Amino acid sequence: MDETSESVTARCPGPTVQDYLDQDSRPVPAALRHDRNDYIGSEDIDSARFVSREWAEREMRQVWRRVWQFACLESEIPEVGDHEVYEIGDDSLIVVRTAPDEIRAYVNVCLHRGRKLRTSGGNVGEFRCSFHGFAWNLDGTMQTPPCSWDFPHVTPEKFALPEAQVATWRGFVFINMDPYAESFESYRGTFDEYYIWPLEDRYKSLHIAKVLPCNWKVAQDAFIESFHVIATHPQMLPWLADANSQYDVMADQPNWNRMINIQGAPSPHVADSVTEEDVLETFYDSRAFYAAAQGRDLVMQEGDEMPAIPAGGTARQVLAERMRAQLAATSTQDFSQTADTELLDAINYLLFPNFNPWGGAKSNIIYRFKPNGLDPDSCTAEIIFMSAPKKPGEMPPPAKIRWVPEEMLFADIPELGVLGPVFDQDCENLPYVQQGLKAMRKPGITLANYQESRIRHFNQTLDRWMNT
Repeated sequence: MDETSESVTARCPGPTVQDYLDQDSRPVPAALRHDRNDYIGSEDIDSARFVSREWAEREMRQVWRRVWQFACLESEIPEVGDHEVYEIGDDSLIVVRTAPDEIRAYVNVCLHRGRKLRTSGGNVGEFRCSFHGFAWNLDGTMQTPPCSWDFPHVTPEKFALPEAQVATWRGFVFINMDPYAESFESYRGTFDEYYIWPLEDRYKSLHIAKVLPCNWKVAQDAFIESFHVIATHPQMLPWLADANSQYDVMADQPNWNRMINIQGAPSPHVADSVTEEDVLETFYDSRAFYAAAQGRDLVMQEGDEMPAIPAGGTARQVLAERMRAQLAATSTQDFSQTADTELLDAINYLLFPNFNPWGGAKSNIIYRFKPNGLDPDSCTAEIIFMSAPKKPGEMPPPAKIRWVPEEMLFADIPELGVLGPVFDQDCENLPYVQQGLKAMRKPGITLANYQESRIRHFNQTLDRWMNT
């Protein structure tokens, strides 16, 4: 365990994440040995942030126009002229590759009468307004306007497209609309030391998006803690050590936090009544939703026998070895020395405000929750799969975003596998949380000191942006 670990909050009795990692059959990366949860208070969080239109409008000005945020993938704009339209609230940006090694982001508005220049991504050699024909070069400079004789007061120097800052990180493109914002490198703090997986070597194999009837923070909060598993996902309790999860929250790192969930071991809520054989059987019966969702191959084939657990062994050890064997048969990459935790566990990060990448040695999930315009009662939820190519260096083209109707269940999307029904279980709560927050007479929500510390950490960072 990290010798600098600091925690004054109670934790669930039983093995900790670090206790499980002590038993891993391969060396565990130092990044996953970090275990720190600073006590950051126990005050209620006011509920206005979830339901108020005034808050949503101020949040757009104070937060979204000032923070670094994930806009698109570099692989989505590989050629000069390729671009994506990124929108948040009422703001719209064109994120465009202007040279082989340069990406820029322009405010997506014609400076003549205000029409949007682009309504979707694509490839262009210029940005031309469909209303009157005003046009800009890819470098943002203005071309000669139509009927230039009628615009003696307009000069190209004054009519360059306004820009946002752009940074790239492991194949992802981030933007910041504040010209005076700190660099993205500084903004991330120590995040890179603890997120160690090469997302730049993955390709986007799936991108699902849906509008949810709740505030974006209500949605995101539901996915950065495991406290809800006992009531919302009881089928996981035999093989997911939910209450023994580790939450890394650091007061001096306001822009990121982390959660590690151990899989292949029982919840402390049921551990006294579950055998190692039960863990193994229920893990396969559920088809290990995290493994399937991340493109992993740890599933039973028809006719397969349940693997035997050696004397003195554990289900977790068997699952890790079986994962290595199946990866050896299906992948050109060598996972023989990969730690058990990188193959089995759910390792979820949050980079403020809404970049949620999962760790893992083979494939990764990205969650992104965004405001739906300025409506405090709805948001967009995105699930992105980042998969390792079958052969290193042979990157398939990135999947296009697929919007699904509100009435459609995630379970009805075959590519999500068994993640779909689990996501539906999560989403079933969300509209009732949104409605309840409006009906609640208590002025704020009350959080657990440890299991919901990531939510508190996020909201304290949010408050700092809102109040400065």
